[in-house]
Formats: sequence, C-alpha cells, structure tokens
Amino acid sequence: MVHSRMPAEEDLTWGRSTVETACPLDCPDSCSLAVSLERGQITKIDHSPRYAGTNGFICSKVRRFDRRIYGEERLLHPGSRRGAKGEASFNRITWDQALETIAGRMRAIRDKFGAEAILPLSYGGSNGLLSQDTNDARLFRAFGTSRLARNVCAAPTTAVTGALYGRMAGVAYEDYRHARLIVIWGANPSTSGFHLVPHVRQAARDGATVVVIDPRRTPLAKRADIHLAARPGTDVAIALAIHRFLFEHGFADDQFLSRWTHHADELRQRASEWTFERAAAVAEVDPDLLEKVAELYAETSPAVIRCGWGLERNRNGGNAALAVLALPAVGGKFGVRGGGYSMSSSRAMPLSEEAWIETGEPDTRLVNMNRLGRALTESDDPPVKMLFVYNCNPLATMPAQNRVLAGLKRDDLFTVVFDQVMTDTARWADVILPATTFLEQYDLALGYGHGAVQLVQPVIEPAGESRPNVEVFAELAARLGIEIGELVRSDTGTLMHVAGALPDNAGEELLSRGITRGGAPAAPVQFVDVFPRTPDGRIDLLPAVLERSAPLGLYRFRPEPAPDRYPLALISPASDKTVSSTLGELRTRQARLQIHPRDADARDLSTGDVARVFNDEGEMHCAVTVDTDVKPGVVSLPKGLWRRNTMNGATANALVTDDLTDLGDGACFNDARVDVTRVVTAELGRHNIAIWTGPAPQKRVH
Repeated sequence: MVHSRMPAEEDLTWGRSTVETACPLDCPDSCSLAVSLERGQITKIDHSPRYAGTNGFICSKVRRFDRRIYGEERLLHPGSRRGAKGEASFNRITWDQALETIAGRMRAIRDKFGAEAILPLSYGGSNGLLSQDTNDARLFRAFGTSRLARNVCAAPTTAVTGALYGRMAGVAYEDYRHARLIVIWGANPSTSGFHLVPHVRQAARDGATVVVIDPRRTPLAKRADIHLAARPGTDVAIALAIHRFLFEHGFADDQFLSRWTHHADELRQRASEWTFERAAAVAEVDPDLLEKVAELYAETSPAVIRCGWGLERNRNGGNAALAVLALPAVGGKFGVRGGGYSMSSSRAMPLSEEAWIETGEPDTRLVNMNRLGRALTESDDPPVKMLFVYNCNPLATMPAQNRVLAGLKRDDLFTVVFDQVMTDTARWADVILPATTFLEQYDLALGYGHGAVQLVQPVIEPAGESRPNVEVFAELAARLGIEIGELVRSDTGTLMHVAGALPDNAGEELLSRGITRGGAPAAPVQFVDVFPRTPDGRIDLLPAVLERSAPLGLYRFRPEPAPDRYPLALISPASDKTVSSTLGELRTRQARLQIHPRDADARDLSTGDVARVFNDEGEMHCAVTVDTDVKPGVVSLPKGLWRRNTMNGATANALVTDDLTDLGDGACFNDARVDVTRVVTAELGRHNIAIWTGPAPQKRVH
C-alpha cells in the first residue's frame, strides 16, 4: 500500500529507515529507488528491487540527487527581485505575497494586452505524470494564455512513430539478449537509458553482432563490431541506401509488406537513387563498410534497431527517423523475440490519462518553444509580457541562446521561475517560487523505455517552503477566481483517484506493489503480442499527414547549411553529468570542446588550449580536448551546460539557430556549423573574451 512519510519499518533507536519510490526524471529507464534516511535526512539513494529492470544499479546522477536537495543553490523561499535582472538578488517574501503579485500581473496584462501576452513555458524537468498538464494546463487554458508547442526534443520521432506504428510498444531491454544483430543508431545508452547496456554486452558475448551509427566513438561504439561514424544530418541517406539494397537484392519481405503495409512501392522508388557510393559520400563513411552493414541487416535475424534521439536533431531528422524505423518492416524483422525496433514506449501503456491530464486545447496563439527567443524579442500581436517558467531551464536548453537571453533582459518582461534551484533562467526572474523535488512529493513515473507506471512518494519533508506544482497552480487558480474542475493534489487521495481510472486491476496493483503495467506485457514481441495502433492496424510507409508537412516530401535529403564558411559540425550529446540541464548546478568544472587531431592540427590546437568557437549566431570560449572520439569535421560539447561551464557564459546553444526540422517542427541542435580558432592570452581582449568564472556566490533570499 502507499507508504506514509514515516515508514513503518524504522529503527526508532537510531531514526533510520528506508523508503521505496521511483525516479520520474527525463530518462527512458525510470528506475525504482530505495532511499535511506537517518533522522529525516537522506543518507543514501540506491536501487530498489521493485522494478526488475533497474537490475541492481542506478546512475550516478540520481545517486547524488541529495546534493541538489541540500545544496547551497536550493531555493527555499519565494522571492522578489531587488537588483538588476541577472544578479540573482531577491528579497524573501511570503507565498501569499508571491501569488498575489503573480495573479495581479496576470490580470493587468490580460486587461491591457490580452491573455495571450502571457506565455507558460515548461518541459520535462519534473516529468512526473501529475506535475505537468494537470492543474497548470487547466489554469492557463481557462485564463486564455498562449499555448506552448513542446517540441525541443522527440518531436520528429514522435510524429514519425505515431504515423507509422501508433502506440505500439518497442522491443524490451531484456529481449536484446535474443538478438543476433543489434544496431544502436543515434543513441548513447551509456549516458541515458544505461540499463540497456548490460543486455547489449551479454548479447555480444553470446555471439550477436553490434553496429553503432554515431559521429562519436561512444563506449558501445568502441566495443562494437562495426562503427559507422556518420556526419550529423546524414542518417537518412544511410537508411535509404540500406532500403535500396533490401529491395534490389530480394531481401524485402514482400509477404509482410503486402499484409501489413501501405505504399511500399513508393518507398522502393524513393530509395532507388541512394547507392552505397552516394550515401557514403554524403555521410563521409566507407562505402564498403556501409554495404557490410546492409548485408548484415538483410541476412541476420533476430535483428533489432535501437533508434535514438540524436538522429532527429537536424534539418533531416524527421525523414531520418522515418527511414530508419521503416527498416524492420521492409526487412521482415518483426514477429520474433529480439527483432524489430525500440524507441519510446511512453504512449504504449493503456492509460486513461483523460481522468487527470488535461487534453483539450483552446484556440489561442501557439508558440514553438524552439523559437522562444524570437517570441520574446519579436512577437507583437500581442508582445509576450509575462513568462511563467516551470519544469524547464530555457536559457540552458533552448536554441538561439543569445536571443533567449536578450528576451530575458527586457525590462518590460515579467518573468516567474518556479524551480528547485537557482538556475541560469531563475537568475533573470522577477519572482522566484521554490519547488519540491520528486523526493518530496507524490507523483507517478512512466518509464518511456519500458512503459511501466510507478508510484512516486515523498521520502522527506519539503525543504524550506518549497511546494509541489499541483498545489501552487491550484492556489493560483483560486486567487484568479478560476474554476478548474477536480483538482490534482500531491496526496494519497489523488493517487486513489488516478488508480481508479486505470484499466482492470492496475490501480490496485499500483497502490499495493508501487508499479503496474496496466495489463500490458512486460516484454512484448512486435506483431505477435502488440501491433500497430493505427486506424486500420497497418503501417503506412508514406503517411499523408507527414507528406503534407515535409518541405521536400518524405524520404528526402536536404544538404547541410554553410559547409564552406563553417566546416565543423557542432553536436551537443547527452552526458553522464546531467539529465538535460537538471543537476547542472553540481557540474563545477569547465566544459571542454572535443576535436579530432586532424582538425586540431589544422588550427594549431593542443589539448588544454583556449579556443573560440564561432559562427554567425555568436561565439563561445572554452578549452579543448584533442582526441579521436569524434570523427574529423565534427566537434562536440555536452548537452545541458550552464553558463558557468564556459569561459564567456555562452554554451553550444548560442551557436544553434532556431530553424526547425523537416517533420514535427523540432530543434536542429546538430545543424550548428562552426569554426574554431586558438586564442592566446594576449588576444583575449581583442576577441572580447570575458572570462566567465561562474555566478557570484548566491545572494540568499532573506
């Protein structure tokens, strides 16, 4: 049953106890956790056996999450700005004062400019099912604010998987052991979703061939049988060359295509122009190695593709995902354990989310969050006059960072930041609100790598005056006189309500065991246990809904931007230090740019040198590391950096435009094209390099 805040199994002599909960952060694995306490303080965060997929270990990020809870940058009280924007100087105020101030501003802005001048901004910083799109959505939609298209991640792949397969679950981690060929495409499970790694390694020990397609030598790439180091943005060309081989050499499963798909002939025709030589030239890979990958995929079964989000972060991202995810259908890889594809299973569980998640959309202005900077600096019908940020750190995560910063600097923009710590964005707020962490509130965690729902419950009392999202938005709605229906609360009552909306006995299972799959199989075999959840139950290989929105049509390649002026492709992959930008306050070391020796030699760069990385969007300054873990022509900086992590306060996102992907209107982070020059001490002033030593010590709200 649901535990109380103070568990029954407690050593009263020492005040020691252990509470089970789950991690809802933005990672596929959604681990089950056992949190050890002593006298109400966290002493250890470790794995729990509740969910077998956690497999006895958790990541170092969550293992040290108590450092966020008890850290110096934790927000403990509401505050109002008392200095210049960006100084992170706030007067302590009460919750009543904070909410009355916000409510008053919302009314005044609505009366003068219209409610669409208010922009709520949120993403997956909390990622719990109750912490977003519940009371918050009901409040903002009832008030009539602008809407947000949350397209910064997974927009192209979500559009593609929905059109091809609907809500069909992917191959489970544990079934990778059955595969004879594993293709890791645009993913690095060693940093995100790393419970897949032991299964891949076991399959390799059992004789499976492992292929990694990635511009970097990731840990799995270093141990793979084949590593195709494709240039960013060229995955669609590689996938289409494999399709061409399957069709032309009799490896296309015509029986499966006839029974289960539409428009296979159109795909055949569009792939026909992609010879190995042409695709290899575009992707800058060995054509013989590409042909070997195609032969392996054609001849091996079971074969599984782990499709990651790295391949979608460019102008061709949607078509890349479409071509890659169509391969199992054309090659006949479904119907056997360990065969098919894996991506996100977050939408596969049969949840009746409408019982607690707001789904209706009003007809108000829609702002793509990838163009936040443009919205803050250019919108005038009406202008954005209030920005309400929660579950998100946009200054660290959005494209066109310099535009976003310019918008946050506006004196006439009223910014509210509701967060757990003093983020880069919070430093520019007019009002800050302290939020609880997942270890201080009730919630539900849906693992998009496995599809199970787990109970999240508080293991400690909230720090300071921090409050859960659902409580704050309910209170704000009340102050605005808005009736938002049955409220979601961070309490057992809400959990009981949600449990009652789950299918069959899933609610009872959730409350008693802390985890449920809602009757869905734990390790489904695609096209045996689960099938496409599309209108006719078949795979449309040329979905009309996507064809209409693709600039050049489907299965098309767009050349890269400005290759002559800026020859280096800058990528920003996930790291093992942060979950996107979450926990960035714990990353104290300066980031380094990875650059290949060939490119470093051409620029007279050595490991440890200070470099200027630049393009037309801006520039950033950091030290470099010269190594062969990136391919020639590619440089890499970690995703989710905070401004303190570089020498001038700019991160990779300062060099990324707000251009959108071909499908799904996603972000083109990996389309940044740059050049790099070495900077010596005497040149710092000439290049206007102000060495960024991190934020000044936080001025505590008092």
